[in-house]
This record gives sequence, C-alpha cells and structure tokens, in this order.
Amino acid sequence: MKQLHLGGTDWEASAVALGIMRMATLSVDDAAKALQAAHEAGITYIDSADIYGDGQSEKVFKEALAKSGLSRNDFYIQSKGGIILDQSRSHDGLVFGKRYDFSKQHLLDAVDGILTRTGLDYLDAFLLHRPDPLMEPAEVADAFNTLQRSGKVRHFGVSNFNVQQYEMVQEAVDQKLMFNQLQFSAAHAQMITEGLRVNMDDSPAVTDGGMLEFARRKHVTIQAWSPFQYGLFAGMFINDPKFPELNDKLQALADKYGVSKNGIATAWILRHPANIQVLLGTMNPEHIKDSAAGADVNLTKQEWYDIYFAAGNYLP
Repeated sequence: MKQLHLGGTDWEASAVALGIMRMATLSVDDAAKALQAAHEAGITYIDSADIYGDGQSEKVFKEALAKSGLSRNDFYIQSKGGIILDQSRSHDGLVFGKRYDFSKQHLLDAVDGILTRTGLDYLDAFLLHRPDPLMEPAEVADAFNTLQRSGKVRHFGVSNFNVQQYEMVQEAVDQKLMFNQLQFSAAHAQMITEGLRVNMDDSPAVTDGGMLEFARRKHVTIQAWSPFQYGLFAGMFINDPKFPELNDKLQALADKYGVSKNGIATAWILRHPANIQVLLGTMNPEHIKDSAAGADVNLTKQEWYDIYFAAGNYLP
C-alpha cells in the first residue's frame, strides 16, 4: 500500500483510508470483516463522524474492532464534529444537519461522545465537519487547545472548507490544520476544472478559491470522500449506464493493470501530485480490497487525462 506523509509532517499512513459512515447498517460480525479486509489491504487509517448513523456507526466500530482481533494500534482513527443532526431530513444512511455548531462546549462534548462510543482514549485527528457561518474562531482555538492539552486529540483539520474559511480558522488556532476533507472523483472534479477554466466565460459558478493548489502550497492533506460517486450522493458512476465512456475507459485500464474499475478510479485520484488520501465508503470486504489495490497502480499522464475526458470534462 502506498504511504503518504500527512499534513506535510513525518506522520505516515496509508494512501487509502476506510470511512465508516455506513457501519451502522452492519452486524458486528460483518463490521469486523470489513475492518479485517481493510487491514489485509494495507489500510491503516479510519475516518468517522459523530453523526454517522446518529452515533451508531461508532458504537458498532467499537465492538467490531474488539471482535476483529485487531487493536487500536493497527489504525489511526479520526472523527469529525460540529453538526447538529436533523432527524427529519436524515434517511437511508444519509445524514443532514439542522444547524452547524462550532461553539467551544459543543466541540468538547462532541469529542467526549466520540471517545465514549468508540471506546478510545484519544483521537489521532479531529476535524470540523462543515463550516459554521456563525463560528467564532477564538472559541474554536480555545476548544482545540483544551482537547490537545487533555490528550484527547493529537491533530486537527477541517472538512468541506474553502480557502478563506480554512485560513480564517488557521489564523486563530495554534495547531496546524493538517486536513481538508473534500468530495473528489473523476466525475466530481470541480477542483481540477476550476484551475483549467480560469477567466473563461464557462468558468464554474461555484469555486473553492483554488483549494487544490492551496493545499499543495501549504502541505494540507486533502481527503477525498465519495471517490466513486457523482453529484451529492447522486450515485456511483462505476457501472452506471449514464457514464458509458468513463466505464469503458476504466475497464480498459483495469484490464491493463490487473485491478478493478474501482481500483483505477482510486489510482486516478492518487496520481495527482497533491498527495491526496482516498476515503473509501464501502463496507463490502471485496470492494475494500479491490478499491485499495489501485494504490499500487501508477497511471501515465495520458491515462489520467483520458479518464478526465471520459468523465465528460475537456481542456480549453
């Protein structure tokens, strides 16, 4: 498994991580099998959030880790907080908030809840889940200092932040923000598109301020969520008839490199020089293994561009 230095530090972990959002839907036995498959594939990083399964995902994870025969030391474990769950809008494993809350007390309570549900003494990383328009950066800084001094959190980051939001928080906190978790895939490549269409009349209307380039300059590890999906949970592009050219290209390269189409989609993300970490959301052991296998595939530059084109993108 390819290894990454996270956040520009000497901290090294697998280029592919396992997200446990869907673990709430599994039995403990099946969840243990997912963790075992991830470990066998070389995955050393687990991603969670306090709202996944309304906390049930982390409870199942605790029991599954014990049953799997693996230990806390086999994985780096991160979670996210800051969303107040809206039960009326959350359904079918998808979670939505009725507000975001970065107050000091909520962040402290969120971490305590995570540690209780997971049975952990500390988190390797804690991320602010989605930007709170009412955030007071000084409160975030106070919360981070309290969490670090207590030994409950070792590293910090953000999720779904644009450049200005990231810098506003970074200027306030003492710790380096090591991560920004963002949706990214061959079929959701706005971070690439934005950089290619500068000053064009079809430039993307919604921009992130050049987060991809910013992350490279500032040594921030982008964690790519939904690496096989298009839209906001619209569906997977793998084997979707709406993406015939993309699937044909993925299959041709899968045949060439002896991996699955998921593996090639993983390799496409990892081919970018920003040292992006891929977050898998599947709980299927076979899909975990065949997706992670893409970490050992090094696509050529033309193959990377060919996948970008096949997903419906173009060069100006």
